Amino acid sequence: MACVKVEDGIAYNGLGMMLYDPEFHPNHGERFTEDELSYLCKFYKHDGRRSMSFALGKTERVVQNKYCDLLKKGLVDYYKSLDHYV
Repeated sequence: MACVKVEDGIAYNGLGMMLYDPEFHPNHGERFTEDELSYLCKFYKHDGRRSMSFALGKTERVVQNKYCDLLKKGLVDYYKSLDHYV
């Protein structure tokens, strides 16, 4: 069974990532927009997984997995180059 820690009513997995909570993750289950992907690629390394999770309204795991997927596909630089958030 997975290790779940609850602190102040918020559940975290064994890696310390916040689990889905509708109050913090209103965009859970929705596709990333091009604007969100641009934001993710430009600020992920600076802001980190938790801040990006709050900014995008998606879980930390989804944000991390999407960034890693974009890295593997070589698309991070493409999304960074878009004129969003300049």
